[in-house]
Amino acid sequence: MMKLKRGQVTIFIIIAVVIVAAALIVIFTVPGVRDALNLGGETNPNIIMKNCLEDTLVANIKTISLQGGSMNPAPAFSYKNQSLRYLCYSSEFYKTCVVQEPMLVHSVSKEIESSIEDKANECLREMQEELESSYSSVEMSNGDMQVNLLPGKIEVVFDRSLNLGSGESRQTVDSFKVVLDNNLYELLSIANNIIEWETVYGDAETTAYMDYYRDIKVEKIKQIDGTTVYIISDRNSEDKFQFASRSLAWPPAYGFESVSTTQ
Repeated sequence: MMKLKRGQVTIFIIIAVVIVAAALIVIFTVPGVRDALNLGGETNPNIIMKNCLEDTLVANIKTISLQGGSMNPAPAFSYKNQSLRYLCYSSEFYKTCVVQEPMLVHSVSKEIESSIEDKANECLREMQEELESSYSSVEMSNGDMQVNLLPGKIEVVFDRSLNLGSGESRQTVDSFKVVLDNNLYELLSIANNIIEWETVYGDAETTAYMDYYRDIKVEKIKQIDGTTVYIISDRNSEDKFQFASRSLAWPPAYGFESVSTTQ
């Protein structure tokens, strides 16, 4: 009987250890759970900022992505009432294009950052007011905001510390952020590769991307003036990035008119 009881106790201890280990894994690896436990639901700065900023962030990312990576694209090509930025351009015939934005990922992240700056500052003020209703003292340092384009997600990081006091207890948050699921980083990587082909050959073979990336769709639409519109989209999330290129353009044949084609 004693051996049986010891065996049962050992089993219960093992089960308890497994449960605690599983809980710790969930807490430290699942962002939503980790954030909620950090300060607690409605007073969590990550959650407050996401609720305030997310709609503007999503809308601006969509606009920037559909306009070739810019809120005010220039030089640009008008396609279906949408201005698409030329990411590679040559105004002359028979010449390959020149890259207009050599650091595309960095440029787009800065464009998103600039587009949400006013709303982010408004959200910071609202967050401080909301926290002040829950804590006896709220101190927030000055700091920068940075938009990071990463595989599968976009992060808006606020490099500001928060010092929250309630009675004699105090909590400190070194920084906080808004995370959005988005495949823009991968789409921009493909766009960069297409641009490299345009600078060398004046064209890009789009079917190769779709053969390699099954979830990606790449459309190539030729225009009469020698411009090519590229539309890169994720079949699952419907994230999309589109831009224009004019490279190795040929003048229209006399008496004939070019037509648009799609691959």
